[in-house]
Order: sequence, then structure tokens, then C-alpha cells
Amino acid sequence: MTNDSMIRPFRIEIPQAQLDDLRERLGRTRWPAETGVEDWSRGVPAGYLRELAAYWADGYDWRAWEARLNAHPQFTTEIDGQNVHFIHVRSADPGALPLILTHGWPGSVVEFLDLIEPLSRDFHLVIPSIPGFGFSGPTTGPGWTSRRVAAAWAELMRRLGYDRYGAQGGDFGAGISRALGLTAPENVVAVHVNGGTTYPSAAEDDPTLTERERARVRRMNEFMTEAGGYIAIQSTRPQTLAYGLTDSPAGQLAWIVDKIRDMTDLAKELPHEAIDRDLLLTDVTIYWLTGTAGSSAALYYEDGRAWGGRERSPVPTGVALFTVQDIALRRDEEKAAEVVHWSDFDRGGHFAAMEAPDLLLGDMRAFFSAYR
Repeated sequence: MTNDSMIRPFRIEIPQAQLDDLRERLGRTRWPAETGVEDWSRGVPAGYLRELAAYWADGYDWRAWEARLNAHPQFTTEIDGQNVHFIHVRSADPGALPLILTHGWPGSVVEFLDLIEPLSRDFHLVIPSIPGFGFSGPTTGPGWTSRRVAAAWAELMRRLGYDRYGAQGGDFGAGISRALGLTAPENVVAVHVNGGTTYPSAAEDDPTLTERERARVRRMNEFMTEAGGYIAIQSTRPQTLAYGLTDSPAGQLAWIVDKIRDMTDLAKELPHEAIDRDLLLTDVTIYWLTGTAGSSAALYYEDGRAWGGRERSPVPTGVALFTVQDIALRRDEEKAAEVVHWSDFDRGGHFAAMEAPDLLLGDMRAFFSAYR
């Protein structure tokens, strides 16, 4: 770790009063009227959420997960007027390639917990919380686009003394990692993304599509029709949404669980069948404890207004797709970046670091081996 005085050690130490408040609020949840529909066609079924909320209140152990997070060195620093929290784990190999890992929404640094130990054998790891997310806390002003986050990451790596490094991410983390390559191409040696960074530009009846590609376009159309409303809300009214999610833990739980279920492996019927239940609740708890429902949603708002011409990244890029839940097409990804590696897996989904960490780990090691 550099001796930069702007970098401060950090430990997660949630006051017991906040955990007691969470439990009490869950116990006082004002539940909506039953609809008589217990499938997921209208959103999270009441029975499922009641059961999960009860476990969150009386079965889930935040302190155990707090200790697990605190087992890794954590720090904060201020960049561009914003607090930035990050995990920094140095490899025992002094010549290891530094690697910055970026989560997405509704994710957090806990996405990478199962990857830290094996990845740190080969890489120096920097795992930040996006401004507006988790322990970076709410953003202090507007304008935090993915490109601005990428500029903050470049400054973070400079402060840590890393002038040659790789980047990896999924969801927003994929876009931020790609933007980091555009921001600091002289420093970023390679970028690996899971899920891709583009939406399909082809129609489902395009005769040049493979069957797998056609299934991805079909899945995108189904998702946007049946489950894409959250994008419209977070891209236009993140502050209005924030009131309900910041006041009601059951509301925050439902909002995240609904998206987890929509984007995980289609072979899994329930969210906790795709992602460990306690891991899922740890992610939700971080959003709750840090009050970042609105500021995290605002990344959709900011990027939606900053969207313009997309420069093609010259940085060597690897793309890993996990089942048809990852909807990118190679032709689109190659327009966005210098794609030199492509993997397509039949297990997992959009949250690969939590759903199929073994597959993601193997693909990252294979891709970055040429740059270490």
C-alpha cells in the first residue's frame, strides 16, 4: 500500500442500534393486500417475501458477514469530492498484475467475496464501491456517470502506485471497466467483462444470427417487456423511488430480489436457488445500512443523459457470457472494443461472480494470463 496520506484504513462497524432498528422495522412491515397470485408474473410473491423478510429479521447474521468483509484490508479516499471505499488485497507474488474489479447494480463488493482468495494468488486486487453505492455512501452531487467513475478509478490506481493494470466487471461494472480503458489506455493492459457492454442491435428474425444469438435477442425482448420497468423508473425518477426504499427494508428487499430473480439463471426458479440466501441478504443489507437506494439508482439517470457516441476501446477485451441471460452479440461487442477473447457458458446468469464464480474465475485467469 502506498503511503499516500489521502488513503485511510476502514473497518465496517455497524452500531447495534442500526441492526435493532432494521429488525424492528421488518417486524412492523405494512404488507400490501394479497392478490391471490403466487407466481412472479406481477412481481415478488407475497408469501416468498414474507418468508425471506422473516429470515432476514431472525435468522440472518450480519455480524458474521461483517467479519468476513473485515477480514480483507479496506480503505477510503476522497476523489473528485466523493468518498470512495475499496478493498485492497495484495498478492504474495510481488510481480502480480494489479486488477480492479467493479460491481454493478443491484450489487456491491460482496459479489467478489468468493473470488478474492483464489484471484489474489495471481493478482493484486482493488475492489471499490461505486460512488453512490455501499460504503462509498451516497453521492454528494449530480453528474456521477460511468465515465466519471472510470476517471475516479484511474486516479485511485494512480494513488495506489499502479501504472499497469487490468480491469474486470459485470453489469455497470462492465461499462465502467470499458470506460476505464478509454480513460487510461496507457495504463489498462486488458479488460475482461461478463455479460458484455452492449444491447443487441439485430432483430430476432435476422437470418445471419445463430440460434444462440437469436435466443439472446428473444430474451432481451421478453425481459424489456416483462421486467424492464425498473430501468425506466431509475432512469427518470430515482429520487422518488428513494423515499420508499430508504424507509422500508421490506421495500428495499423486494426491489432487489425482483431484479435478482429476473436476471439469474433461468434454470433456477427462486433467487436464493441461484445465489446463496445469506449472500443475497448481505447485499441487500448493505444498501439498507448505507442508505444508497436512491444514489445507486441515479447511475441509470446519469448515464441515460450522458449517453452519446460510443468510442471504440482500443484495449484488448475479453467477454464472457453466461447462458442467454447475458444478451450481448459478438458483432456489437466488436464494434465497442477490441475483442480478443470470447467465452459462452451454459451455466450461470447475469451475476456470474455470485452464480458461477468457478467459471468466471477460470475465464479471467485464462484471459489475463497473456498480460501477467
